[in-house]
Amino acid sequence: MRLDKYVAGAAQQSRSDVRRAIQKGLVCVNGAVCRSADAQVPAGAAVTLNGQPLALQRYVYIMLDKPKGVVSAATDKNDVTVVDLVGRAYPRRSLFPAGRLDKTSTGFVLVTDDGAFAHDILAPRRHVPKTYEVLLDTPLTPEMAAGFAAGVRLADGQRLQPAELSPGPDGPCSARVVLRQGVYHQIKRMFGVYGAGVNELRRTAIGGLALDAALGPGGFRELSPAEVARILGG
Repeated sequence: MRLDKYVAGAAQQSRSDVRRAIQKGLVCVNGAVCRSADAQVPAGAAVTLNGQPLALQRYVYIMLDKPKGVVSAATDKNDVTVVDLVGRAYPRRSLFPAGRLDKTSTGFVLVTDDGAFAHDILAPRRHVPKTYEVLLDTPLTPEMAAGFAAGVRLADGQRLQPAELSPGPDGPCSARVVLRQGVYHQIKRMFGVYGAGVNELRRTAIGGLALDAALGPGGFRELSPAEVARILGG
């Protein structure tokens, strides 16, 4: 990889700023000053900027607690997106959400630039579970639980895969739902079959990784390699 590209990616700086730093002799490769922006960085080389070591991170994986009113998209002409919330911290990354949450829903959205990983999360063959806390406008019933377990047939005739439905912690109208497929407005449509409306919907986990409760609405942080592995391993 070219030196200027390597440093720009590792330091999250513009190519023009990096080239100026290289010309000033602020970049070293394996301990030697390098003033050539197009020099190739050998595999495993030690690169420093202003004496600080750099490491090029191929991909990033960001846990975001999406607030209401934010859309799950990379760009939108009218609304704030999940990438708008995290993008300033990653100006050189082509980020996108791995999956969607409705504009009115909240909770765990994974933002990344790893297309293959996002595909694995969403691929039907992987059946990566996603966990939601739901507040309904009517109490849960045994009929709902049995229907979810068997696979709800939507109003349009589509038969869904079985899902887990259990009581939530906030009274008879709260529920916990675990899905292993992704259909447009799925949870709202499933409860709609039983005449129940969804007042609140919050995603609390993807795979085996739970949302960090310390983040709060709009908060985000990078995942560790172990946490990334838990998403597909869960």
